[in-house]
Amino acid sequence: MMNVHHLELFYYVARHGGVSAAARQIPYGIQQPAISAQILQLEDDLGVTLFRRRPFQLTKEGRTLYDYILPFFSKMDEVGRQLRGGGEDRLRIAAPEIVQREYLPELCSRMRKRVPGFHFTLTHGRQEECEVLLQAQEVDIGIALLTKKPESGLETRDFARMTPVLLVKEGSGITSAEELLGRDRIDLPLITLSAEEGVSRAFQAGLRERGVDWVPSLELGGLDLVARYVSEGFGVGVSLRLPGCEQPDGVRELPLEGFPQFTVVAMWAGRLSPLGEMFVEVAGGLAGELFGT
Repeated sequence: MMNVHHLELFYYVARHGGVSAAARQIPYGIQQPAISAQILQLEDDLGVTLFRRRPFQLTKEGRTLYDYILPFFSKMDEVGRQLRGGGEDRLRIAAPEIVQREYLPELCSRMRKRVPGFHFTLTHGRQEECEVLLQAQEVDIGIALLTKKPESGLETRDFARMTPVLLVKEGSGITSAEELLGRDRIDLPLITLSAEEGVSRAFQAGLRERGVDWVPSLELGGLDLVARYVSEGFGVGVSLRLPGCEQPDGVRELPLEGFPQFTVVAMWAGRLSPLGEMFVEVAGGLAGELFGT
């Protein structure tokens, strides 16, 4: 078996065109005689001459070996930077639909201004799914709407709170959420996200606390669709108050007083890379602008 250290020394010699030049470039202290001795040992082990000494020139066998080891040794510094986080320009992000639509485009645009080579992958995930992905190290950062305490071992940073609202069509005669929920029987169709979404679960939990039974009639794939169906007169919607986002014409927001609020957080496992720390910093700044936090 070839000695890896001997291969490393040969890489420097071949790359820089000789033993003396290699000695000046190797990032740790080693003298020319030691380099020469170990290269001779490598040649003895292989039974071939790897390069002509004066003038320096790789032999056919030396060129073959150099071409083989070049991809590995030439990327050692880059790998080290990536493992330390200093040279990485990619983040793996998980976030739910509402964050993907309302928050991430501007956030990632700002990141690209800070880091010109910044790129990212994006996975859909609610809080529980973000936690699983983080624990499995399949994503670097999750941005989630917290509906319960995160799993142990995860770090979080709070950005803002979102308030749940009911959406009603103008002219419906409904003046407040309290008035509607106080009725003996609610016969209006309820329009929500899917039952698995945190917004829907929290709303149903709030209904149970009040002893109110109101089963969804329409489960849709996004809050924009909830608002659209309300505007068309198909029922009452459950949504979130989003700063800077206007509801469609003819749709009113009614605050849901006493219902659980949602905390927008960044989540991660272990130690963030410098790029991850910058991402959280930029995310916090954007949240401050949007939510006044």
